[in-house]
Amino acid sequence: MALVAPKEMFLRAYREGYAVGAFNVNNMEIVQGIMGAAAQEKSPVILQVSSGARAYAGQVYIMKLVEAAIIEANNAGVDIPVCVHLDHGPTFEMCRDCIDGGFTSVMIDGSHLPFEENIAVTKKVVDYAHERGVWVEAELGKLAGIEEHVQSADHVYTDPKEAVEFVSQTGCDSLAVAIGTSHGAYKFKGEAKLDFPRLEEITKLLPAGYPLVLHGSSSVPTEFVDMCNTYGGQVSGAKGIPEEMLRKAAGMSVCKINVDTDIRLALTASIRKFFTEKPSEFDPRSYLKPAREAVKNMVAHKIREVMGSSGKA
Repeated sequence: MALVAPKEMFLRAYREGYAVGAFNVNNMEIVQGIMGAAAQEKSPVILQVSSGARAYAGQVYIMKLVEAAIIEANNAGVDIPVCVHLDHGPTFEMCRDCIDGGFTSVMIDGSHLPFEENIAVTKKVVDYAHERGVWVEAELGKLAGIEEHVQSADHVYTDPKEAVEFVSQTGCDSLAVAIGTSHGAYKFKGEAKLDFPRLEEITKLLPAGYPLVLHGSSSVPTEFVDMCNTYGGQVSGAKGIPEEMLRKAAGMSVCKINVDTDIRLALTASIRKFFTEKPSEFDPRSYLKPAREAVKNMVAHKIREVMGSSGKA
């Protein structure tokens, strides 16, 4: 097993009506939990690195963790497709550094820019990446909510006709679209709703088989919110995307679904519970081991019930 670009993952996902989970990584335990879940479910997986994670852990550290995970998987006879992807790359320079550092996929996020400027910076990344065999994801439209440097007070839904022009002019390999998902843990005040007719229109107008991406797609499971709050947290009112809506999108043209908040909740809920029940403990291995298992179990659930990618390795 070695790192791959997501092209073959997405071709099969589109054809068979499922999505590949893109799970954000920040440290060793999260990498191990995600890889353990993917190996257990025999699923392709995307390890996603945000600019914040890159600043926190360091690109070299993250890539060495991924390298170690692949060595362990090979030693155990596990063979699953694994991609390392830059999430919300804010500049050409960061995308370039990740490409040069061994990432097999990058996202250039120019969604906050005027349309023509978004096209220009995306095309620049595409030209650099494609010369080196690296996949490029771009974004058109804005998601409400906050995720590290990415924030918006309002949704700006993706215009289907603009999507066609954008893909044609930039040559980007996949496109993140805005149909009602949002970043963070507080996605909806009222009833959750995704604009499936818009998704259908975008799919119809783009070339056959073109892979779309959903950002801001954590479900914010009640069990983790309740556990956090039971053991001293204050995350009341958190509300995510219903899993059945995400599964429906995965059966259409959405080939990649991003999950970050749910990983943070699972990890934090487990640690809060541990410290409340065992206040005398202070060995990091004692509380990070169950936290790692919580991440693994949550990711395995997402792979089975939301992505539909179990057994697709």
